[in-house]
Amino acid sequence: MTGAPGGSDVHILPYSHVVGQAELKLALELNYIAPRIGGVLISGQRGTAKSTVVRAFSLLTGGELPVTLPINATDDRVLGGWELDALMRGEARTQPGLLEEAGEKGMLYIDEVNLLDDHIVNIILDVVSTGVLSVQREAIDTVRNIAFGLVGTMNPEEGGLRPQLLDRFGLMVAVSELDQEQRRAMVLAVLRFDDAAGTDSPWLAEGLDWDRELRERLDRAKGGIQDVRLSEDIAKLCADVATRLRAVGHRGEVVTAWAARALAAFEEADAVTADHVRRVVPLSLRHRRPEAAHGGPVEWTAEESELLDGLLG
Repeated sequence: MTGAPGGSDVHILPYSHVVGQAELKLALELNYIAPRIGGVLISGQRGTAKSTVVRAFSLLTGGELPVTLPINATDDRVLGGWELDALMRGEARTQPGLLEEAGEKGMLYIDEVNLLDDHIVNIILDVVSTGVLSVQREAIDTVRNIAFGLVGTMNPEEGGLRPQLLDRFGLMVAVSELDQEQRRAMVLAVLRFDDAAGTDSPWLAEGLDWDRELRERLDRAKGGIQDVRLSEDIAKLCADVATRLRAVGHRGEVVTAWAARALAAFEEADAVTADHVRRVVPLSLRHRRPEAAHGGPVEWTAEESELLDGLLG
């Protein structure tokens, strides 16, 4: 994709030309603006463009594809270890792991995270939440600060995550199939993208221009989020909503506040409002409700939307 925001030549549909999936895009953007949110978990069946959106967003924000964690990843591959070829030559040379690579490139992508070993998932989530990578194993003793965006995808038909791991993801999106009009638009977008390969396509150039503009807007929001005021009333509102929705634990109200503040920064608002809170709650609390936290459905219901409307006016 010549001319991609970061200069990459990877041929992937521009993020701005991806049809639909507004909630998924919002979650990725908020997590980029406020990394303390702690990552995005995307649940959806096969063929719902989960990977396409994630990779397009990684190209937009970092200029290259995300570091991808394989299902059979070992501790050495994740944390780093000794370079085997060098050891065989009698040299002691460390080999960085995928987490360090993600820190350099900006994003770690875990496809089918629900099929990954819980021990590996715990390691990754600990690094994301603390911002510290500590490796103390096999004569290696290193500690370094590290930060990256975490995105995991899963197909609910193949099983879920343990509640303890589910809660550690800051935001969750339940990806749905496109409606009939969006399906038509998606087919046209894919065909136009295929036809644009290797050509000076105005349509492709337009998408890349929109991607660059969005990247600039996201970076402004990321740099200015500390200037966005979150009042005591809004903090209380975040806690009240979590209580009324019976959110398990207390991570939900904190993530709600971070996400609402990120949304306000993205919209260049001076302060977080109840509307900002209203729009992020389905992302921050859907997987923390009792039924969802114990393997139940994660879809946001009309009843819950009505409850939010009543709370937030």
